[in-house]
Amino acid sequence: MPRKTTKKAETKVYKEPIIDNQQITYTLESNYMPYAMSVIISRAIPEIDGFKPSHRKLLYTMYKMGLIGGSRIKSANVVGRTMQLNPHGDAAIYETMVRLTEGHQALLHPLVDSKGNFGRQYSRDMAYAASRYTEAKLSKICTEIFADIDKETVDFVDNYDGSLKEPTLLPVSFPNILVNPNQGIAVGMASNICSFNLSEICDATIKLMKNPDSDILDVLKAPDFSTGGEVLYDEATFREIYSTGRGSFKIRAKYEFDKKANCIDVKEIPYTTTVEAIIEKIIELIKAGKLKEVSDIRDETDLNGLKLTIDLKKGTDPQKLMAKLFKTTPLQDSFGCNFNILVEGSPMVLGVNDIICEWLRFRKNCIKRGIRYDIRKKSDKLHLLKGLEKILLDIDKAVKIVRETEEDALVVPNLMKGFGIDEIQAEFVAEIKLRNLNKEYILKRTAEINDLEEELEELKDTLENNKKIEKIIEKQLKEISKKFGVPRKTEIVFEDDVESSETTEEIDNYPIMLFQTADGYLKKISHLSLRFSGEQKLKENDRIVQTIDTDNTAEILVFSSSGDVYKTKAHEVPDSKASLLGEYLPNLLQMGSDEKVTGLVVTHDYSGFLLMCFENGKVAKVDLKSYWTKSNRKKLINACSTVSPLVKILYLKDDSDIVLISNAGKALSFNTDKIALKTTKNTQGVMVMQPTKGSVVADAMLEENCPFKDAKVYRPRTIPSKGVFVKPEDDGTEQITLFD
Repeated sequence: MPRKTTKKAETKVYKEPIIDNQQITYTLESNYMPYAMSVIISRAIPEIDGFKPSHRKLLYTMYKMGLIGGSRIKSANVVGRTMQLNPHGDAAIYETMVRLTEGHQALLHPLVDSKGNFGRQYSRDMAYAASRYTEAKLSKICTEIFADIDKETVDFVDNYDGSLKEPTLLPVSFPNILVNPNQGIAVGMASNICSFNLSEICDATIKLMKNPDSDILDVLKAPDFSTGGEVLYDEATFREIYSTGRGSFKIRAKYEFDKKANCIDVKEIPYTTTVEAIIEKIIELIKAGKLKEVSDIRDETDLNGLKLTIDLKKGTDPQKLMAKLFKTTPLQDSFGCNFNILVEGSPMVLGVNDIICEWLRFRKNCIKRGIRYDIRKKSDKLHLLKGLEKILLDIDKAVKIVRETEEDALVVPNLMKGFGIDEIQAEFVAEIKLRNLNKEYILKRTAEINDLEEELEELKDTLENNKKIEKIIEKQLKEISKKFGVPRKTEIVFEDDVESSETTEEIDNYPIMLFQTADGYLKKISHLSLRFSGEQKLKENDRIVQTIDTDNTAEILVFSSSGDVYKTKAHEVPDSKASLLGEYLPNLLQMGSDEKVTGLVVTHDYSGFLLMCFENGKVAKVDLKSYWTKSNRKKLINACSTVSPLVKILYLKDDSDIVLISNAGKALSFNTDKIALKTTKNTQGVMVMQPTKGSVVADAMLEENCPFKDAKVYRPRTIPSKGVFVKPEDDGTEQITLFD
């Protein structure tokens, strides 16, 4: 019979999960903060020499490979050697090299002399060739970057595996941090440094070195970019950037009009954009019907450089078209400055003046370290020559000592004893070749003693004299400016001149009706669409509080509960329909999360005045021209008083009769000529209706719109007044429901 088998009960063993409860602050400090600091210090933010670690490792590798002169070598070879210092992959290292090359055209003074296709700064889609196809070496300006690096002018540290030494900084002999642009995004901070002309930077540095409080704006007018273009100059803007390191300025393209071909040739574009981005935006505007003057656009970039051609339709004014394109496309862009750099390992946002002063401090330290190195080397040489000088007194004695010494190890001690010299000097004498043991050789060598002593005296004096060190820096900067300086590529154009030449954008004008709701929605419906519309769609419990008949060229002023005014154009508000809710104004105008719409005014010429009625019974009469601005500002701060909540804003052309109603059931009528016109936007106004205890003004309206049978019975002899209780015959009107 078959043997019966019994299954043993299987027991499963469950392991308890390992849960380590810890404070979130501890996790951030122990895990996240080291990562953040590593990104800030070792990757994204440049140091005072103008380089990030990846730049420094690449350039130093090329310097040690002897590529500061001679012929170019394959880029792949450079990338491979750089991996001894840089732990990142070859793709990241090569991408770093690409941006430093002359071919990429991203830098005013390229640091890598290149051959082959390295893409272009002004093109997003032009890919660079692989490293096996391109060649590179260091450019001539790198002689000023590595000058005296072998004289211990900077500190050296171990590389990532301890097999090699690399410099922590490079002893640049000009303010490279401001000459070539730099951009980096770290954790919780970023850096965006624009480039300046080398000659102008050298002049500004010399000026600040002589007087740290001097104004450098006259020698360092504005940034300069490798892609050229025009920078719109505003003195106040650049003064702020130079002092704080933050701010933004506008740069725009340069163009030529070919009258024969009826086209515009754009040959220089802003540094911050690309040809592809410009073309895409123009095509988008053409499809939307907002750019009817353009018949075609194409990229004609070739070996001669950038060229973007815009074909115009017959009769188009090229200046008006370009003014329009500058407003609506990346042909005019902004450069946001954030001069965040590392100074002795700490990130700091510094202005141009402070950066130059920090660089001067760094450069002075490099020169002093180089002088100390020279003093040490010359002192050692002088020490040896003084020992040789003693041998000169009796050369035969020295020969005799060497000949009569039986053991090699005793030659140095015997020379020391025979001439009263130390071991180092004796070792030097012992190593002299037999053919050089003649009087002529020794006299020539010892003749250097006086020169060395004078040089040492001069070096020691320079080391202790700050003025002499500054003279050295000044001389170097002047030589660098003369040798490597180039004319400005980016032209300076005064912003006031540009504004006067720009024209107003052509707008399709047609009659419209604006509907404002209590919840902050705005509908813009054309008269034509309104004829065929049904009932207005609204959100639940919402209601229309204002209807305005105007046209598409009007300006709209939206008052918020924060006391600010947001300005927009009627044509900028999308067309709507009665069946839609319309545009939510806080979103359309990018208002704060806690802001609400308190009033809306429409105007064409800013004539007339505003009547602002507040809950506390005060009324302000403000000239509408106070809200007009020369520039196209989108927001005016402190444009309305917030001392008391705003009940109603009435836009009036002339003085009119007004009725105020309180929630206590009282009414008051007055004429606006009793109130003085103010130009101060945030005026609190004057008391008109004195509220009783616990009551506030609830509504305000034109007397002609008041539903009372006779509103004049509520007019007091003088104001301010507490008002009069609404009569029984007026108590049942629609307006009285506001009292609830």
